[in-house]
Amino acid sequence: MRLPRVYPILDTESLATRGIPLETAAAAFLEGGAGILQIRHKGHWSRDFFASAQRIARLCRENGADLMVNDRADFALLLEAGLHVGQDDLAPRDARKLMGPDAVIGFSSHNVAQLCAAGGEPVDYVALGPVFRTASKRNPDPIVGVEEVTRCRALLEKPLVAIGGITRENALDVLHAGADSVAVIAGLLPESPTAQSLRQRMEEWQQLVKVA
Repeated sequence: MRLPRVYPILDTESLATRGIPLETAAAAFLEGGAGILQIRHKGHWSRDFFASAQRIARLCRENGADLMVNDRADFALLLEAGLHVGQDDLAPRDARKLMGPDAVIGFSSHNVAQLCAAGGEPVDYVALGPVFRTASKRNPDPIVGVEEVTRCRALLEKPLVAIGGITRENALDVLHAGADSVAVIAGLLPESPTAQSLRQRMEEWQQLVKVA
């Protein structure tokens, strides 16, 4: 698959900390040109939350963007979305059995050994990180750094998504190191978030990666 250069992650904990409704962020990023969104929700999927996710799925379809769901194959199936799994989640081969041959599946890796193993799994892209220090994960794995992105790019044929502490200041370094896409959480959230400022931030990212 060909991934958009910017991969926004709707991390519900980060959004809640800043008082941003999930749907507000999703709509703003899509208006700003996002070609993919991931819902990352570590809490309980209540009926209300699922209904919100359904509305986001509809928005993604209307805007021609892909929707990914972190961890939860059941909700990904119900939303007709893709699935992103981590090292401790459902195994990629089992996820593929559930999701079917056409669904997009991503898989997280945190070092060379995991990345090389991921290359042989039935997934569409592999994420590597954290590249830099990140506050979006409670117990992050060791930082890999930009040089490791370059090293890993040479070991993987699948698209590579870099994640972890990626900002407008360092994103081009990561893309020039060989990442196909940069996954961003905090870097897409301005100090005083509004629907307008979120859309503008997404537009700024889109302009930034054009030169990569």
